[in-house]
Amino acid sequence: MARYGQGGWPLRLRRLGVCDYVPVWREMQAFTADRQGPQADSLWLLQHRPVFTLGMNGKREHLLDPGEIPVVEVDRGGQVTYHGPGQLVAYPLLDLRARGLGVRTLVQLLERSVIDWLAERGIAARARRDAPGVYVDGAKIAALGLRVRRGCCYHGLSFNVDMDLEPFSRINPCGYAGLAVTQLRDLGIEASVDAVAESWWPFLREGLARAGR
Repeated sequence: MARYGQGGWPLRLRRLGVCDYVPVWREMQAFTADRQGPQADSLWLLQHRPVFTLGMNGKREHLLDPGEIPVVEVDRGGQVTYHGPGQLVAYPLLDLRARGLGVRTLVQLLERSVIDWLAERGIAARARRDAPGVYVDGAKIAALGLRVRRGCCYHGLSFNVDMDLEPFSRINPCGYAGLAVTQLRDLGIEASVDAVAESWWPFLREGLARAGR
């Protein structure tokens, strides 16, 4: 596990590879319950095996035809989304209270990190106040969902890199019927999930450092 600090507490970077959803979720819960102060702040980078997750505000009517893909009801905010290989998942496990950050500020930092990463590669993207995430020409490329307990957050961001997008047609993504979804490959960027992770996460680290000043 690598440690990186810039303008504040260390941020421990943990690369987990391709993982089943539930064990990682349970580990996030345990990490958050047991942590002692901001020195434990971590960023987990991984991919999940195919799974639909339904947030606390989720309605099963948005699960149109999940088929053989498992559905997990989870304790994050938001509606239904899909995770699968070829998608970068980033879980920032942060002590927001100690950092002086609100949930909305963290959402904006996560969105901005993706927007700035894309801008550096010539792709214009934006966030939407009414539907958190990052969009390119109206199509969603990154989704967000968080949970805060005792001032500490878990869950996080999913960023579509080079994946099978078909499962998104089996749901109303994030609760929006007909919402288009895109990925880096379809925007002309060919890169592995690991390569995207390594070039993206410094944008988040720098945003956290600026916000903590």
